[in-house]
Amino acid sequence: MLDQEFCNKLEIEISKAFILFEQFDTKGFWCDGILLPGNPKNISKKYINDNRQVYLTIFTGKSGQEKFELILKLGSISLSKYSRDLSIEDCIPNSDANDWFAIDVLNKRIIIKLN
Repeated sequence: MLDQEFCNKLEIEISKAFILFEQFDTKGFWCDGILLPGNPKNISKKYINDNRQVYLTIFTGKSGQEKFELILKLGSISLSKYSRDLSIEDCIPNSDANDWFAIDVLNKRIIIKLN
């Protein structure tokens, strides 16, 4: 399920990832919140199944207040769990993995790949 509890866990893992994979342009970045889409249809089972991703808003940057687009891509495990109304929190990779997280500072976009 995509809910505030999931967003809070993701926020923590993203903040850890910023610390572990510090790049010049993201040095000092942290996450201060993730918002679900305003339209509930954008997190419906049908939408997620058809698109295999969802667009969220994340507040990040050195101040923690810069608005970025967060593209959450669901993998086969998270997609299966989501379709059955199960928690997908355990599908967030460990923050020390390096292939689940990509940031484009210039375009203010972060892409997260769930298991």
